[in-house]
Amino acid sequence: MRTQVGIIGAGPAGLFLARLLQLAGIDSVVLENRGREYVEKRVRAGILEQGTVDVLREIGVGERMNREGIEHAGTQLRFDGETHHIDFQELTGRKVMVYGQQEVVKDLIAQRIADDLPLHFSVSEVELHDLAGTTPRITYTDADGSPQSLECDYIAGCDGFHGVSRSFIPDGHLTAYDRTYPFAWFGILANARPSSKELIYTHSPHGFALHSLRSDHVVRNYLQVSPGFDPATMSDEQIWDEFDRRMATADGTFAINRGEITEKLVSTMRSWVITPMRYERLLLAGDAAHIVPPTGAKGMNLAVADVVVLAEGITRALQSGDESGLDSYSDVVLRRVWRCEHFSWWMTSMLHRFPPDHPEGDDFGLQMQLSQLRYVTTSEAAMRSLAENYVGLPLDYFR
Repeated sequence: MRTQVGIIGAGPAGLFLARLLQLAGIDSVVLENRGREYVEKRVRAGILEQGTVDVLREIGVGERMNREGIEHAGTQLRFDGETHHIDFQELTGRKVMVYGQQEVVKDLIAQRIADDLPLHFSVSEVELHDLAGTTPRITYTDADGSPQSLECDYIAGCDGFHGVSRSFIPDGHLTAYDRTYPFAWFGILANARPSSKELIYTHSPHGFALHSLRSDHVVRNYLQVSPGFDPATMSDEQIWDEFDRRMATADGTFAINRGEITEKLVSTMRSWVITPMRYERLLLAGDAAHIVPPTGAKGMNLAVADVVVLAEGITRALQSGDESGLDSYSDVVLRRVWRCEHFSWWMTSMLHRFPPDHPEGDDFGLQMQLSQLRYVTTSEAAMRSLAENYVGLPLDYFR
């Protein structure tokens, strides 16, 4: 088989890239090692930056988001039992959209299938060959167990942190920056009425808590826990009780709405970046090249920002022979990556309680957090900085 761009991974990065290339007249084949049902059901992030919303609309895949997504013009920070509102719309003129990552993936898959374009699920034994040549290849075994070979002009590794693409870059070519945090997130999905029209980020003596929503009858909530936490150690009632304890207000009026918990998941917290994001004819995008802690709601949005730049670079290279966009790809997108890494680290460090044996876990560290929280909720300049980063800097900001 032959295509212009072989895309490994049918997550947001791979599917957005495939759609952008399609609209530019570039052929691609998307390969995914998981089945379609798994890909469409895995629950991930739910906050879309303004730029991501704009891209979905521009590529013609925003109809269901426009109908079912929930616009948020602000968020809430709660500490010392008091709630403080950060008004995104007033501070930046921009908003975010609550629309689950899995819903975006469903929409992109449905569009590609409707367009009768190649999207292969449940492939295995994926290997990359001849990356330094002009016609790199991807070999794999398809869902029927038959060996396949796909010749490409370029290969896009969009297969996430645990994907295989990055492993085919020779040793010594990549530099990795890594930080693992001393806590994790215990997330639940529940059939319950949201307790707030906006997300609530809570700093409490008992640890961080986040209340978010997916619709008017489904919530997605998180508790800070220790790494290795076992969800089986808490009953559903104990989970709800802990949300009430952490999110309590000084006047005692707040109680979280309860309902049937349908999913429980523990996620590690880490910051990780590799550079460069290109090796010869292999380009990396999304979680294959960088991970952010979820506190800043940046993961999928960074993937979209990556592939907007990447699609332009590939299109120019294939249509006019100009590889300057691919030569600068890594440097350009990493400017945004590091901005988002900093914002996510800052939000994480400000809102989570560090363990006592951590350098930031003493009383001094706690007072530093509270001082920062008071500043960011009373200074218009500080609020604007938080809002600007949260809604997302324009996609052309770092060009």
